[in-house]
Amino acid sequence: MSQPLTPDARLNLLATLPEWTLEPVRDAIRRRYEFEDFGAAFAFMTQVALFAEKHNHHPEWTNVYNKVDVLLTTHDAGGLTRKDIVLAQFADGIYARSVAPGH
Repeated sequence: MSQPLTPDARLNLLATLPEWTLEPVRDAIRRRYEFEDFGAAFAFMTQVALFAEKHNHHPEWTNVYNKVDVLLTTHDAGGLTRKDIVLAQFADGIYARSVAPGH
């Protein structure tokens, strides 16, 4: 089982995720991704889903047309862990590549 982040680790790691906001009630982080269309949003979700399944760490998310809302927390640890940070960083990397000019 993953361990919740220490206060210092939490501050340092969250600083690397400027687009994410803390959801204190759930001890989670949240972000909205916006894409050109539904196909791009779905392609993003597919790539993140494959990574999440491989790492046995699954996001809470919703998709409406070109928007994907993601909430990350580690349920069995009762809050934020390194797993959430790794998944957020992966999702941000996929997003950056998918909305890059010329992609």
